[in-house]
Amino acid sequence: MAKYKNETKELLEYIGGKENIGAVSHCATRMRFVLNDTSIADEEKIKKIKSVKGTFTQAGQFQVIIGNDVSTFYNEFTQIAGIDGVSKENVKQAAKSNMSMLQRVMANIAEIFAPLIPAIIVGGLILGFRNVIGDIKMFENGTKSLIEISQFWAGTHAFLWLIGEAVFHFLPVGITWSITKKMGTTQILGIVLGITLVSPQLLNAYAVAGADKIPFWDFGFAKVNMIGYQAQVIPAILAGFVLVYLEKGMRKISPDAISMIIVPFFALVPAVLIAHTVLGPIGWAIGSAVSAVVYGGLTSSFGSIFAGIFGFLYAPLVITGLHHMTNAIDLQLMAELGGTPLWPMIALSNIAQGSAV
Repeated sequence: MAKYKNETKELLEYIGGKENIGAVSHCATRMRFVLNDTSIADEEKIKKIKSVKGTFTQAGQFQVIIGNDVSTFYNEFTQIAGIDGVSKENVKQAAKSNMSMLQRVMANIAEIFAPLIPAIIVGGLILGFRNVIGDIKMFENGTKSLIEISQFWAGTHAFLWLIGEAVFHFLPVGITWSITKKMGTTQILGIVLGITLVSPQLLNAYAVAGADKIPFWDFGFAKVNMIGYQAQVIPAILAGFVLVYLEKGMRKISPDAISMIIVPFFALVPAVLIAHTVLGPIGWAIGSAVSAVVYGGLTSSFGSIFAGIFGFLYAPLVITGLHHMTNAIDLQLMAELGGTPLWPMIALSNIAQGSAV
């Protein structure tokens, strides 16, 4: 016997019927709908359904909060509605038809950085811990840090840099991988492209400013600087999308019999060349400008106003899921300045939300 027979019928009616459902899926607690016409859905009536805890719209999706029993509710709903559910990824893609161009751009950037967040969290915790034991003079009347009085902690400090460097200095590898994963192209090519941006053969990005002489590749008719893009965000994003569209373009014109050979070659090699000759320098300049504007805004005489605007906009971005977009700015600030003043404000926002609850 169906547990939610009457309630699923009510939801189907109030949401506009089967004809108004473009796609439907569910997550841990919510039904996720992409509606053909969101204005048809009667939110007030839906909220009065016994099993419904609330509704909201996020990133082009109309979401109905059911609770922990959502999978049972979902199965009964799709059976009564006579429709097939789809994966959350397919719902996300379908939902973009309800989004503006700006929202789509922001959503794409957010989706690129979302898979990288676990590594960024680990890297941030490790770097913070290293700063505590390595830089804070807590011992012998405030004259020495922990690593200066303990060989164990000195070794730990040095060892942990292995992980911190992997996360942040080689961040372009994660970005280019994430782009190829999101766009459905060959992920190993994205990884290889990212490695070419941070190769040990290149002059480290942090050493460029103080370098007496920058090495270069000499092609006879042109010279290309051998500069790495460690911790750089925008060059990696631009290079990743060039690789994606080169691969997709090559697959359209390549005969199937030789696609395994020519598609990777004519996608990766031009992408690496374009990344180092055009996109890298442009991306570096854009990233530096963005970090300068944000840092200047926060440290200027209008810093309190700038911070207030950011704080005001951040919470609504979280509701839409687009707050991951700010990771690109955070990471660029860290690359340029060694830290980000945005995260303390974000932490205060999270604390305030917890306090409100």
